[in-house]
Amino acid sequence: MVNYWIVGAVAIASVFWAEIIRDFYHVASHYVPPLQKLHNWHHRVFRPNLTAVSETIYKQAHWRHDVPEAAAMMVLGLLLWVLAYFVMPAYHWGAAAGCIYTLGFLLSAIARACGIKGADELTDITHQPGEFQTTPGNWFVNKPYHWRHHFDNQNAYYCGTFTLIDKLMGTALSLKGKTVAVTGASGTLGRLLLKHLHKAGAKVIALSSGNEEITLNVGGEILPVKTVIWHAGAEADLAQLLEKIDILVINHGINVQGERTGEAIANSYEINTFSAWRLMELFFLTVRTNENIACKEVWINTSEAEVIPAVSPLYELSKRALGDLVTLRRLDAPCIVRKLILGPFKSNLNPIGIMSPDWVAQQIVKQAKADVRNIIVTINPLTFIVFPVKEFFVSLYFQIFSRKAISEIKEGAEKSTVEAKIN
Repeated sequence: MVNYWIVGAVAIASVFWAEIIRDFYHVASHYVPPLQKLHNWHHRVFRPNLTAVSETIYKQAHWRHDVPEAAAMMVLGLLLWVLAYFVMPAYHWGAAAGCIYTLGFLLSAIARACGIKGADELTDITHQPGEFQTTPGNWFVNKPYHWRHHFDNQNAYYCGTFTLIDKLMGTALSLKGKTVAVTGASGTLGRLLLKHLHKAGAKVIALSSGNEEITLNVGGEILPVKTVIWHAGAEADLAQLLEKIDILVINHGINVQGERTGEAIANSYEINTFSAWRLMELFFLTVRTNENIACKEVWINTSEAEVIPAVSPLYELSKRALGDLVTLRRLDAPCIVRKLILGPFKSNLNPIGIMSPDWVAQQIVKQAKADVRNIIVTINPLTFIVFPVKEFFVSLYFQIFSRKAISEIKEGAEKSTVEAKIN
């Protein structure tokens, strides 16, 4: 008796196999000279607004890349089907799903190459001009995600439908050439984040409340970093700078340990919660164009204290409040918002921390390049279970019992400058 669950599993596997072939063919097209020569036509087609340079180049690009790519998917899909026929003859026809799936890509590519009217609008969704309505997809490739492959970094964002291969390769976010500002830059983690972001190709800016110029020790060489002095409560002073920033890392904070005075409460919430929230809101106002939506991001260090005791009540309370505000606001955020959920690392704020701050900084950058939206770095296995569950249900609660604020963000962003909004 045929087990249809097995047939379904084979069918799904064959579709994923087709997508894996597609993605690796695309990667090869950037490094294997004969394929690269053909693929270059694809990168000649579009202007930044995704309108085609010319109809002739558009057609040629499909004959030279999309059609051969789909043909490669078909050939290897048929080989998988043949393999399934010999390995599991009772279920081999499930592998036909991958071939049928691929046939759709092949026929649509031929239709676009022939210039059949309407074929591009129906089948070439990630290249359609118009305003971006969403931020880059996390697990599925959408228009803003693929736009970055053309106009951010052509040696990243390779995937066609699912983003898994980019995540595994660390090409789901390119930091090369990005301008990244880090608050709390004079602290232990701030300096090391600057260092590893610099090593990943980013142009880094230190935002510090101290008076010293930040320098980095990279391979024994001392490198000065552009340092901007600011303090909590003066977030508006950074408005013009934020316009030029691609990624803002909100990392500053204080830990009053066991204090519970009124002043300690005020300082904890002002610096850990409201200062970070104000910076996030200001940064949202700089997201106006398709390029901004595709490339701008904000990373916020909310800490493992969101869900795990930190033996510092006010630190936990203020970070938990920040975490919930970020969860609420990123439901409507005009750009990608990442949370940094960090366990105890050794620093001035936590001299008894266990983890190496250098390793923590490396892991943050590595996970960001894999497009992880909730970056968890800890030695506590409970956090990997508790935090995703907490985040899911809190986010669901906020979606059900609050209203969308997209129009508010767009209205603010349409102001000619951030200063106009502040004033």
